[in-house]
Amino acid sequence: MSPASPDHPSTEEDSAAALFRLRDFRLYISGRFLGTLAMMIQSVAVGWQVYDMTESAMALGMVGLAQFLPMVLITLPAGDIADRIDRRLIVAASALLEASAAAWLIALSLLGTTEVLWFYAALALFGTGRAFMAPASRSFVPIIVSKLQLPRAIAVSSSSFQISVIVGPALGGFLYIFGPVAAYGTALASFLVVAVAFLAMKTRPAPLPDGPAVTALHRLTAGISFMRRTPIVFGAISLDLFAVLLGGATALLPIFARDILEVGPAGLGVMRAMPAVGAIGVSLMLIWRPIRARTGHIMFACVAVFGIATIVFGLSRDFGLTLAALALMGASDMVSVNIRSTLVPLATPQPMLGRVTAVEMLFIGASNELGEFRAGVSAALFGTVPAVLIGGIGTLGVVGLWMWLFPALRKVDKFDDVKPPGS
Repeated sequence: MSPASPDHPSTEEDSAAALFRLRDFRLYISGRFLGTLAMMIQSVAVGWQVYDMTESAMALGMVGLAQFLPMVLITLPAGDIADRIDRRLIVAASALLEASAAAWLIALSLLGTTEVLWFYAALALFGTGRAFMAPASRSFVPIIVSKLQLPRAIAVSSSSFQISVIVGPALGGFLYIFGPVAAYGTALASFLVVAVAFLAMKTRPAPLPDGPAVTALHRLTAGISFMRRTPIVFGAISLDLFAVLLGGATALLPIFARDILEVGPAGLGVMRAMPAVGAIGVSLMLIWRPIRARTGHIMFACVAVFGIATIVFGLSRDFGLTLAALALMGASDMVSVNIRSTLVPLATPQPMLGRVTAVEMLFIGASNELGEFRAGVSAALFGTVPAVLIGGIGTLGVVGLWMWLFPALRKVDKFDDVKPPGS
């Protein structure tokens, strides 16, 4: 915890009220909420617009790939930058890049462009902004709050994120009724507010660069090297990667909404929101009663539930059952995310947090955006429903394999027992 911040509490009070007395934590939560809200609105709009133009599952997969490729190239350097430059400035500049991408999508829509490559280019710019923002923004929480407050702070942050994920898709589907420009314009305004919120923060973590003899390449790969040496961190991050890479079906929701369930863009917005509905219920529970014991076992069990719910979603032809399965997917994933997001900073030395967070975000980006590409390709090759079923079954296989490969993660009991190596 940085002593430079005036917002740190004088006592380590473990309550939600204590968290919200911190000005910078309030600004962080507000910025995170609006940024995610804008991303969800834009995601629903661009997914529907691209599928409406192309009627191609492969094109939907390319939407995810266009955003993921910049993350592959940029995230590790972005993590190094986050450990060496004021993270507020990084987040603000990244939000401006995202706003520029939204403005590009507005221009394409106003011009009536039907060449999908231009949309991919705009999404690549958006992915660039996300790649720089992720390590800087996600490594803020451990320097704003105390170690005792960290699990609850992450639950609050996750709740804010999930509320925006609930509201964003529904709002995006509603705004799309008035045309894509309305959706993209709302996203543009929100990204600009995010930049202002982070610039207003007072916490300025002191950069902790390595010595002059350390090469840039060593700095870039330090996060990967640390993760490989730390089984708890490597196991938690890679479990999320492969489970969501195989089990994620978000890219295929427009096909389910239009061709299988026939519920239209409004129904698509509701479907996109349902994982967050389940997640927000779990997040609120975790704020009230954080996980205190059997942490590793709970994490593996919830990833298994995610795989089972994915299978149910793929088999369902009833809109109500589909929504319930999506909500269960979100609820189980939320527990896994909460545990991973707490374990990683607790097990990582503060001077390396930006770089390790960059590796984590690269894995998360792979599980989400590359997972969308995987889903689109599988649907094009095998059909939409078989693609979802294969993913759900694969997730269950990953759970069993990871329980065997990472016994240290499985045996984690209390968060208080997790410390950086050598502590």
